[in-house]
Amino acid sequence: MNPSSIPNQEVVLPELMEKQIRLFIKREDAIHPFVSGNKYRKLKYNLQEAIKKEFDTLLTFGGAFSNHIAATAFAGKEAGLKTIGVIRGEELKNSWKENPTLKLADEHGMRLHFVSRESYREKGSPDFVSGLKETFGSFYLIPEGGTNTLAVKGCEEILAESDKHFDFICCCVGTGGTLAGLINASHSYQTVLGFPALKGDFLKEDIYTFVQKDNWKLITDYHFGGYAKINKDLVDFINQFKLKTGIPLDPIYTGKMMFGILDLVKKDFFKSGSQILAIHSGGLQGILGMNLVLKQKNLPELDI
Repeated sequence: MNPSSIPNQEVVLPELMEKQIRLFIKREDAIHPFVSGNKYRKLKYNLQEAIKKEFDTLLTFGGAFSNHIAATAFAGKEAGLKTIGVIRGEELKNSWKENPTLKLADEHGMRLHFVSRESYREKGSPDFVSGLKETFGSFYLIPEGGTNTLAVKGCEEILAESDKHFDFICCCVGTGGTLAGLINASHSYQTVLGFPALKGDFLKEDIYTFVQKDNWKLITDYHFGGYAKINKDLVDFINQFKLKTGIPLDPIYTGKMMFGILDLVKKDFFKSGSQILAIHSGGLQGILGMNLVLKQKNLPELDI
């Protein structure tokens, strides 16, 4: 789908009608089957820069179910670039073929390099990056989650002129790049709400490196225990939401955001008459992997 023609789909639910609130979802997940949502936006200008500077290899970082890893693998292949994924968790070295995300990345030509969780924490250090260059040679480095100045530039293109009437813009937050782009593209009378998938308020400083506006807020109550944490309540919510609206959500990001938005509606966070635009950032490829985890925990699985 042409990214400039992404539709806003209205969500019609009794709780919204009762509070006289209109909620729309920008279906960024429809951009591409593999490079959907914010990953398309974040990679767009980074790929152009890599090609402009004549790199033939992209290197990036991610975990076992990383949307960013899967998207980079496909986007790199399409652009004629080799890709390397530095993967958190040495324990995956012997079992990655059972992981749908990593298997998909491999099928699209990505070379997977597994490191310990301790080493992974050093991924931003010059010594760690130098070690990777000694191992792999020259590469264009894309940060974990894809967030950098070029990624933010791409995410600024999510909002269209026709979105200017919305009172609230909502998105889920991983590394903060998508939120930063939305803030930069928003109007001063709009409030941008970010729903972090991780515990804590530490992302504020990272986001402020890319924005100058103050019309935004992090809503930190809906992480469900932290990144990739999920329980029966969230699974049931996602499945019911899809049944009622026809819109699939992922369990790591968009499911938590939508749970939070509708909970805030019930708590009268939004005044009557408000119009809300939620950004569907994709990530649906992670459902298969999460279902393996849920099955191991004897929890209900997500509908596909």
